Amino acid sequence: MDITIRASFLPYDDPGASLAFYRDVLGFEVRGDMGRDGMRRLTVGPVGQAGTSVVLHPVADDPELLLATSDLDSVFERLQAHAEVIQEPIEQPYGIRDCAFLDPAGNMIRVQELR
Repeated sequence: MDITIRASFLPYDDPGASLAFYRDVLGFEVRGDMGRDGMRRLTVGPVGQAGTSVVLHPVADDPELLLATSDLDSVFERLQAHAEVIQEPIEQPYGIRDCAFLDPAGNMIRVQELR
């Protein structure tokens, strides 16, 4: 099974302070900024590593992990025997094919198909 980490989700208390830290201190590039005020989701990542991101989200959002694979169907077949399926593989309206399941602690894990 060929799986990579696509994105990690980290909560914030202050979106401006978090953005300043990841952008200005760590030197990450800003890849997305959705929402407003305390409900913003900010996507940042290391320059030159487009396949790996950190999504900064409000503390109230549920945490999740985003993985990626070139063979989503095989990964799904293996995982459905060992984890609670939340969503079977489907083509999302925003152009990503993915599935979702829960780990043993109840954390949502999404797996995207690399294209």
